[in-house]
Amino acid sequence: MLKPGDCIPDYKCQALMPDGDIQNIDLADYRGKWAVLFFWPMDFTFVCPTEIKGFNQLATEFDKHDCKLLGASVDSVYVHRAWVQNGLGKMSFPLIGDVGKALSGGFGILDSQGVALRATFIINPSGIIESASANALNVG
Repeated sequence: MLKPGDCIPDYKCQALMPDGDIQNIDLADYRGKWAVLFFWPMDFTFVCPTEIKGFNQLATEFDKHDCKLLGASVDSVYVHRAWVQNGLGKMSFPLIGDVGKALSGGFGILDSQGVALRATFIINPSGIIESASANALNVG
């Protein structure tokens, strides 16, 4: 798992944006700003909505501090869209689809089942991790 002091990997991916569009994004585009990248195992699971909705409720606070919030799981952006439309509700930050598992693998948080651990990384404007935490799948 990446740890404080490590540089985040370059990664290009698709994300479901707050306006409902699917766009290509690049983590390098977030350099120059603080960022919080958090992972959950899969959409439509029982603990994940609580965490994601909690981040969503605080999204304006992150914005006030010029910090970008990003969420990711190993599901596709199309599964993210279905979840937003059927239970999760509108999100104020991009939801990254990591079907190929390159992002979660690059951060070192894939478990033995091939899903992302519940993990949060705080990244400084230079792309260096300042804080990293991960929890087992059954811990929300």
